[in-house]
Amino acid sequence: MTNYFRSATALQTAGAPAAWGTTYWITTELLPPDRPLLAAAGRALPAGVALAIVTRQMPPAGWWARLTALATLNVGLFFVLLFVGAERLPGGVAATAGALAPIIVLLLGWPLLGMRPTAAALAVGAVGVVGVAALVLGPAAALDPLGLAAAAGATTSMGVATVLARRWGPPPMPLIAFTAWQLMLGGGMIVPVAMVAEGTPPAPTARNVAGFAIIGLVGTALAFALWFRGVAALPASSVAFLGLLSPIVATAIGWAALGQSLTSLQVAGAALVAASIVAGQRASQQRSRRRAGPRLERTALLPER
Repeated sequence: MTNYFRSATALQTAGAPAAWGTTYWITTELLPPDRPLLAAAGRALPAGVALAIVTRQMPPAGWWARLTALATLNVGLFFVLLFVGAERLPGGVAATAGALAPIIVLLLGWPLLGMRPTAAALAVGAVGVVGVAALVLGPAAALDPLGLAAAAGATTSMGVATVLARRWGPPPMPLIAFTAWQLMLGGGMIVPVAMVAEGTPPAPTARNVAGFAIIGLVGTALAFALWFRGVAALPASSVAFLGLLSPIVATAIGWAALGQSLTSLQVAGAALVAASIVAGQRASQQRSRRRAGPRLERTALLPER
C-alpha cells in the first residue's frame, strides 16, 4: 500500500470517530432522555435496514458466523456496554476507558495477528490515554465499578472486532452490504434487551426524529462504513489510534455549541492526543514497510513471466 493511499484511507477512516464525537451532543439535545438502549437500537437498526434495502445483497453462506460475531462485538455488545457505561459514569471517565483501545488492539494483535507490540507503540498508546484523561476528566469524576467494567468491556469488544476483522481479511461482499448486515444483526440483538429493560418507547417528537436521522445516517451508516473500510485496509493499530479523535471532537462541540469552557490542561491534553494519533500512524507505516521489505526482495528475485 503506497503512502498516499494509506494516508487517504486513514483520513477517510478518521471521519468515523469524528462523527462518533457528536453522539453525546445529539443524545443529550435531541434524543429521548433516560432511554440509552432505545438510543442504541434506534441508532443501529434503521440505518442497517436502509442500507440493506439499497444494496439488496445477502452475505455469502460461509460468512454468516463471522458476520454474526462481528455484529455482536461491533454493535450489539458494544452499544449496550457503551450506553451502560455512559449512564453510570461521567462522560470523561467513559472516554478515558475508550482511549485504552490502541493498547488493547496492540496486545491482541500479538496472539491473533502475529504482530508483537513494540515498547514505542505501547508508550504512544499510554500517551494517548494520558492525553484523553487530561482532556475530559474533571476533579468531580466518579468511579462507579460497574460503569468502569461496562466502559472497559465496550472498548475491549470493539478492539477484538478490529483485530478479528483484520485477521479474516476483506469480506467477499460490498462494503455497504457488509455494514448493513452488521447494523441489522447487532441492532436486532439490542431491541429485545431495550424492551425488557426500558419498556415501550414514548411517541417520538420532531426533535427525536431529527436526532435519530442524524445519528443513524451520519453517526452510524456512514461512520461505520468508513470505519469498516479502514479496518480492512489499514493495520489494526493504525485504526485504533484514529479512534482517539472522538473525545477531541466531543470536547470541541461542548466548547462551541454548549458554551463549556476549556482549561489549559484540556488544551494540553488535546495536543497530547493529537500527537499520539500522528505518532501511531507513523509507527504503523514504518512497521508495514519493514514487514513488506523482505517480501518485495523475494519477489524481485523471481523470474519474469
